[in-house]
Amino acid sequence: MSATMDDRDGYIWIDGHLAAWRDVRMHVLTHALHYGSAVFEGERIYDGRVFRLAAHSARLIRSARLLDYDLPWTREEIDEATRAVVKANGLQSGYVRPIAWRGSEVLGVSGIGTTVHLAIAPWDQEGKLSIQVRDSGINVTMAKYRRPSPETAPGHAKAAGLYIICGIEKDRALKAGFDDALMLDWKGHLAESTGANLFLVIDGTLVTPTPDNFLDGITRRAVMELARRRGWLIEERAVMPEELAKASEVFLCGTAAEIVPVGSVDGHHYQAGPVARTLMADFQTLVREPESEGFGESAHLEGPVRSLAA
Repeated sequence: MSATMDDRDGYIWIDGHLAAWRDVRMHVLTHALHYGSAVFEGERIYDGRVFRLAAHSARLIRSARLLDYDLPWTREEIDEATRAVVKANGLQSGYVRPIAWRGSEVLGVSGIGTTVHLAIAPWDQEGKLSIQVRDSGINVTMAKYRRPSPETAPGHAKAAGLYIICGIEKDRALKAGFDDALMLDWKGHLAESTGANLFLVIDGTLVTPTPDNFLDGITRRAVMELARRRGWLIEERAVMPEELAKASEVFLCGTAAEIVPVGSVDGHHYQAGPVARTLMADFQTLVREPESEGFGESAHLEGPVRSLAA
């Protein structure tokens, strides 16, 4: 198989039909390429099923609406298209990238008058953690850019344009010898990494930042669901950077990453402790449950999960 994403065998679902992978193209004057008006999802395939597919498809639709356009497909139609393209590619495990964008009919800041397109591309990608990462965790540094305020950008949309600062910070971290960067929000509170949500264990409580204007991740919700099942204390609140010094464990979670222990954040060092290890094992069971394609117990889509102490 080719190392590039455009030269592969297989199929991509695009605008209502399956097409050969190499035949899917878009014009250079596509609105989304110039103005960042694409929205997308990242999904994982386990045992031939997409984890929390309904929640991902619903969030894709919601992201487009936050950017002031509607997808001409229902959530159910997107779900069915995703299942069809996963089956066509014969995948039992892997990654799925649905992406919707505004087309090339109009090129200007306004996207009014453009058609809306949707493509769904799945591929084989295990994404398993090495034993070393599971034992020692990844090394993280603090980012310079911050997540924007709600008055600046629609941070609850999974929009392509909002990831530019994430890409800059991820590259900066990798070049400096780190694995990722941890971002603050516009108020100076801990927010997330460049592509995953954040959890800390402080005094026996699982603490996670309130997603005021960044993604309330679907994997994040699953982690909170698993913690509730075990009766663990959970706090969703503003978290100050100084609290990194109080944490006994820190870990990240996201679709591609699943659950990843953090070994260090600049001068702070941690172990991949019992909370993260337990949740990692529980998550592998959860994603293979028969109902795993649905929304999940705590996967409502109209706002952040409420704080609770179970």
